[in-house]
Amino acid sequence: MTREERERRWLALTREVMPGLARARGWPVHADHCFQRILLDHACGERWYDAIAARPAYRHATDAQLDAAVALGEAVVAGDADLAALNRQSLVWRRKV
Repeated sequence: MTREERERRWLALTREVMPGLARARGWPVHADHCFQRILLDHACGERWYDAIAARPAYRHATDAQLDAAVALGEAVVAGDADLAALNRQSLVWRRKV
């Protein structure tokens, strides 16, 4: 997969697919930037801005980080990963809970 394809999938997943499912699935977040935060934090294993030097993060993430974030997002969409639990951990890394 090319970098352009990776970024296109990332944007579609976090700006369209996940927000489109959020209310019906009762997810704790609904905004695209929240999905991006959660997925990138988990792809990095910490706050993404401690691991990715510049913004926008998806443009500066490594291929491996972006692939991991997309795979996790796809797992959430498929029902194989718990978005609420992922969000809680993201907030813990950010000292918000």
